[in-house]
Amino acid sequence: MAVKFQYNKTSLTNLGKQLKVRQNALPTLKSKESALRASVQTAKAESERLLKELDEAISEYGYLARLWGEFDAGMIEVKDVELKTVKVAGVRTPELVKVDYEVKPFDKFAKPMWYADGVAILQKLAQLGIESEIYTEKSRILEFNRKKTTQKVNLYEKVQIPGYLEAIRKIKRFMEDEENLSKASQKIVKTRHAQEEEEESL
Repeated sequence: MAVKFQYNKTSLTNLGKQLKVRQNALPTLKSKESALRASVQTAKAESERLLKELDEAISEYGYLARLWGEFDAGMIEVKDVELKTVKVAGVRTPELVKVDYEVKPFDKFAKPMWYADGVAILQKLAQLGIESEIYTEKSRILEFNRKKTTQKVNLYEKVQIPGYLEAIRKIKRFMEDEENLSKASQKIVKTRHAQEEEEESL
């Protein structure tokens, strides 16, 4: 990135301010990036743990497979999923508060004894699936923000800060050269003036 500047004190001051802003922001961005990286791993691990738990629960209730044929699948449904927003390393992410189920009433005497257990099992399986999906979404949001933060860190560290330093160096060098030229020309004028005065006095 070519930093636009002019060879004067105003430009030098502005570049100095811009450089300071980036140098001060860089440590914060780096710590945010590492916090996001850790949070992504945690969210992914939790999603995988919940999926594993869901698979294990499905296997555990596999012996009931024959009975599920008698079960009315439309008897229970997810009515609402209540979420709240939680900030993780400054990023807004979803978190499950609760899942509301609608269970259609059934005659406990007409239906088999295991029907009530079947409802509880389905609620548990749905809860695990929903929670896993939320953690997957959480890790996706965090990963997206981690990538953006990494890009910003790289931009500051590898492009902008070196660019500003180089521009400041060029301006200072130019101003020093200008000052040296000015002093040299003043010396020449002074010497010439002194010679002219000497010649006039003769």
